[in-house]
Amino acid sequence: MERPQLLRPFFFANMPNDALINPLRLKGDPQLSSGPCLLLINPQESRYALQEARKQGMRSLPLFYSNLIETSQNDSKSYWAGPAIGSPFAVMTLEKLIALGITKCVILGWCGALVDSLQVGDVVLPTWGKSEEGTSRHYPVVHRAESSKNLRNALTEYLEAHDVSCTAGPVWTTDALYRETRSKINTYASQSILAVDMEFSALATVAAFRGIEMAAALLVSDELYHNTWQPGFNTKSFRKQSRHLFSIMAKFLFTLE
Repeated sequence: MERPQLLRPFFFANMPNDALINPLRLKGDPQLSSGPCLLLINPQESRYALQEARKQGMRSLPLFYSNLIETSQNDSKSYWAGPAIGSPFAVMTLEKLIALGITKCVILGWCGALVDSLQVGDVVLPTWGKSEEGTSRHYPVVHRAESSKNLRNALTEYLEAHDVSCTAGPVWTTDALYRETRSKINTYASQSILAVDMEFSALATVAAFRGIEMAAALLVSDELYHNTWQPGFNTKSFRKQSRHLFSIMAKFLFTLE
């Protein structure tokens, strides 16, 4: 199948492509169809995916130190990839997936809630990202890091049709998990930024730079607006919600053209 034309990238017109190393499909790498990919940021969902793939006899493909699984339904193919924690590794993974043929990517990750309207187990659909990570600055784009509106809207409708309520809004992306200070949390919450993660703004920037569609769903794993940190990612209810969300989003891929 011939790879479809990518969306027009948002890089500056006068910016030369002078990168010494470019993402390529190398000898032995698979050629993926243009089917969509679910990029699983955290090991927890990646383990679910690998277990499910083994049970169903799905095809496993090489991808760095992550898993890459090909799924099919009728004549349609889609892919699961991950884990890919932190902006540098997440971007390397996305770049490789694009080089292999991916033109649409849906992200499943975690986030910490900055506002008290969100609790552990809620789902945030990021609209744009406030970058405090170091990767996206190397990808000069005209517009700020945003998710694809059409893909995000389709994901919202699908999740809500499956009784998963979503909150859309901006998120803050940081490299420094242990430097999420009270002053920063309060400042960004006062600017209506909903949550913090470690990958979104970089992935959105690369998606724009390379001209692909990308949207994300972030599961609230901890609450940062209390006097003390309130984690919830080790609870049984969170693990159950995580697995449920993965299952729904894997099926969502087959609704995309």
